[in-house]
Amino acid sequence: MAFRAFYALPAENFSTSGGQHTNAVYGFLSMFSNILAEEQPTHVAVAFDVGRTTFRTEKFPEYKAQREASPPEFKGQVPIIEEVLDTLGVVTLSKEHFEADDIVATLVTEARAEGGFDIVLVSGDRDYIQLVDAKTTLLYPTRGVSTMTRFTPEKVEEKYGLTPVQYPDFAALRGDPSDNLPSVPKVGEKTATKWIVEHGDLESLIAHADDIKGVAGANFRERIDQVRLNRELTQMVTDVELPVGPADLALKPADVAAVAAAFDDLEFGVNLRERVLAAVPTLGEVPAGEEAELAEITVESAPLDQWLSAREGQGLAVYLTGSGAPGMGDVSALAIVDKQRRGIQKEAAELSPAEDEALARWAESADPKFFHDAKAAYHMLKGRGITLGGIAHDTAIAAYLLRPGQRTYELADVYQRHLQRQLDQGGDQLSLLGDSTLIDSAAAILELAAELARQLRGIDSYELYADLELPLVAILAEMENAGIAVDVDVLEDQLNDFRAKVDEVEQHARQLVDEPSLNLSSPKQLQVVLFDKLGLPKTKKTKTGYSTAAGEIEALAEKNPHPFLDALLAHREYQKMKSTIEGLIKAVLDDGRIHTTFKQTVASTGRLSSTDPNLQNIPVRTEAGRKIRSAFTVGKGYECLLTADYSQIEMRVMAHLSGDEGLIEAYRAGEDLHNFVGSRVFDVPIDQVTPELRRRVKAMSYGLVYGLSAYGLSNQLSISAGEAKSIMESYFERFGGVKRYLDEVVEKAREVGYTSTVFGRRRYLPELTSDNRVARENAERAALNAPIQGTAADIIKVAMIRVDRALASFDSRVLLQVHDELVVEVAPGELDEVREIVEREMDSAIELHVPLEVSAGTGANWDEAAH
Repeated sequence: MAFRAFYALPAENFSTSGGQHTNAVYGFLSMFSNILAEEQPTHVAVAFDVGRTTFRTEKFPEYKAQREASPPEFKGQVPIIEEVLDTLGVVTLSKEHFEADDIVATLVTEARAEGGFDIVLVSGDRDYIQLVDAKTTLLYPTRGVSTMTRFTPEKVEEKYGLTPVQYPDFAALRGDPSDNLPSVPKVGEKTATKWIVEHGDLESLIAHADDIKGVAGANFRERIDQVRLNRELTQMVTDVELPVGPADLALKPADVAAVAAAFDDLEFGVNLRERVLAAVPTLGEVPAGEEAELAEITVESAPLDQWLSAREGQGLAVYLTGSGAPGMGDVSALAIVDKQRRGIQKEAAELSPAEDEALARWAESADPKFFHDAKAAYHMLKGRGITLGGIAHDTAIAAYLLRPGQRTYELADVYQRHLQRQLDQGGDQLSLLGDSTLIDSAAAILELAAELARQLRGIDSYELYADLELPLVAILAEMENAGIAVDVDVLEDQLNDFRAKVDEVEQHARQLVDEPSLNLSSPKQLQVVLFDKLGLPKTKKTKTGYSTAAGEIEALAEKNPHPFLDALLAHREYQKMKSTIEGLIKAVLDDGRIHTTFKQTVASTGRLSSTDPNLQNIPVRTEAGRKIRSAFTVGKGYECLLTADYSQIEMRVMAHLSGDEGLIEAYRAGEDLHNFVGSRVFDVPIDQVTPELRRRVKAMSYGLVYGLSAYGLSNQLSISAGEAKSIMESYFERFGGVKRYLDEVVEKAREVGYTSTVFGRRRYLPELTSDNRVARENAERAALNAPIQGTAADIIKVAMIRVDRALASFDSRVLLQVHDELVVEVAPGELDEVREIVEREMDSAIELHVPLEVSAGTGANWDEAAH
């Protein structure tokens, strides 16, 4: 069943940030929880095969010999499934020399002998039909892993015309290609069924073998020994010695904390976890003795103004509900809890003018406030004309620094992850008075703030949290609130342009293959054209045929150039641009500005990401990308936009971290890095480094940061693997410090389990010690990349904080941070000073062994301001 799950879900969509594939685990647990929820068993066991050698292969060495070794992406997942089942209180069994079938058959036989059990088997192996009887049903997956056929004795007879007891005799005659059991020539399913029904069973059939006429009869007589062996191999063993019997398989309560921790390690979302936990009994959600420590929360009913003034200067935990979208925020209800666990909750619509005023005064003060996702709270309050100050804790960000790469940092998940306690956030959040959900959430934030701060100190990351990530929250909130002005006409023009291009290239593609109604967005239709009509080499097999994913089509076009593939790739590119522009137009608010949301807790390297709309997916170097950028303009009342970014920041960080003398010398001498490296690697004077040599060396330098192999480099540059290997060897010979650093960083990470940036940002990579080669190699690449990318991300964050401080007395303001670049809206008369401030503060963000280089430009729009 795990193997079916592996093929039912695309491997590329399911892996941890460290590279451990998880599609079989996810699919298996999803299916398992569905079955538990539907069948509601009291006793459960899951049996696994151990290896290829069993008593069957000893009797018949060809047994299952045709099966290919299971893919490496699958192999490492079975032990994980076993571990998760263990935390769910489910018994798992396996036995050397036997198959999982024999374990199940033994348990079924024992359960029948003990009586009182109704038995449900789940397997994708039809041999299990032999176990079906009045009390035993087989659930057999007929499509993927979601649709099951229920084989009862009646259903078996209806489908095969045989009783369950006769099924193995029929299977022995028919042979089984999946087990490599030979068939009898000329004896198909119909003949086999007819013979077994006529004679009752295989032994009677063999006794009357001489009476069977024709070629089929002769073939059968020649192969009686093989058929007998088939029958022996198909028969399940019913007396395997097992450490447990049916009575020992009662479902034990699952350990919620252990399940949550396992799902966090696998980076699964909340949905699956909740489905799985809902399907099994769980231990009392709170470990014994934990409740007693926490005093009950006293909910007080004083007016908000009095309650707040009695707590002036104190650190308070705040939980707000409402809309936290930039430029459209609003508060519907709030709860505040103090450190003595006394709380107050109010609906915003019911606040008196005095309470309203007190809320605004307190929210804008420097009094310390603890939030979970403070940026959303900033926008909620901004919608009421309040500018939030005094953000002293954000438990979402603290949780992210402790465990980067999790799928979710929702309050309830973080509470469960770090305090092993359940937070019930059910009910209607808007009219919650009389219900304590809001207060409970505020109290959870209070507890988490203390515990997460303690955990951050434990891994030397508290400064990173307090000095870098927290101050950034308010800065990002202000940037989101400001937004950036957009000339919608420019975008509309461009949208029409791309609509026309999409239609034009689609028409052209249809003509090329003479298919007037071909839909280029339909994988099914594309498969027919590419592989049947054009006869192109098949791509990777998927469950619906052959892949037409972007990467596969690009690789196909590279090796088999064809005008249709060019048209298809162009169509996809234009479609992508069209939807990017549509998204941007939709995102413009009434103020004529786009307010993107910057996320601090998404990328495990520490980079910011941008959503609603995503401004990081506007192509940087293409004509179309420049045109889109030209629609982002300076707003009314401002003079121009200024953009500033770091040149080659990742390579400079690499030079610093590796301490390589060659790279450091290049940067200190102010040489063009790629020309300098090219001249060393290819042994030519700097002025003779051709554009092609420069391109090769640039791909090599950047590739190393991402763990590029010689094979990867040869693909990227379209040169032979041998040539790529010699470029790499020559590079490492001249820049030994880089080679040494790359080796050491992976080894150190393998030892301690994580990598670190210059600022102490950790990225945990448990997969570095995995037995699964694919996961291990992915984690090694991440270990090379995380310290470099992460340090670069930290540097730009430090720069943002410094620039923000230095611009405090100016009207100019930072609007965006995209790909190491800051976009500033400059107020009239401030340009020279602002430019100097931005360059100076970015330049002095960190002291590296090599100088940072900042380049800036100005213009009426984002494209013009490029430099």
